[in-house]
Amino acid sequence: MPLTIPQPLYDQLRAHGEETYPHECCGILLGTADEQNLTVAHLLRAGNTRTDSAHNRYHIAPQELIAAQREGRKLGLDIVGFYHSHPDHPAQWSPTDFAEAHWFGCAYVITSVDGDKTTGTAQITNSFLLTGTSEDDKTFANQPIVVG
Repeated sequence: MPLTIPQPLYDQLRAHGEETYPHECCGILLGTADEQNLTVAHLLRAGNTRTDSAHNRYHIAPQELIAAQREGRKLGLDIVGFYHSHPDHPAQWSPTDFAEAHWFGCAYVITSVDGDKTTGTAQITNSFLLTGTSEDDKTFANQPIVVG
């Protein structure tokens, strides 16, 4: 099941990672889902509330998730995914990313941002679909991104 995202939102997502470098950025993707596709229609930047290791971890406050759900309802959209950056690290999920992923059927988008510790440039962006029905059988599946 591909993740479809308009070019301007894709660009915003990647720019967010560059702006927060060398720390991880994070955000919420609002859109629609059907049997064949997750479609992003709106991007919400979130604050990374991790203060202990913001360079390699992120956390979205529950209040921001509730606000995102409310915003989505107003727009007729649902949360279809989340995004974050990996400063100076590949755009692949980590064991921590997997352990902290709980929204089944949602996309988890990761952008690698490489730099010189002060300025970063977005490199590769990958998406992973969280599949399964419980913590016992969840998996990340590689998910194609369709930008258009």
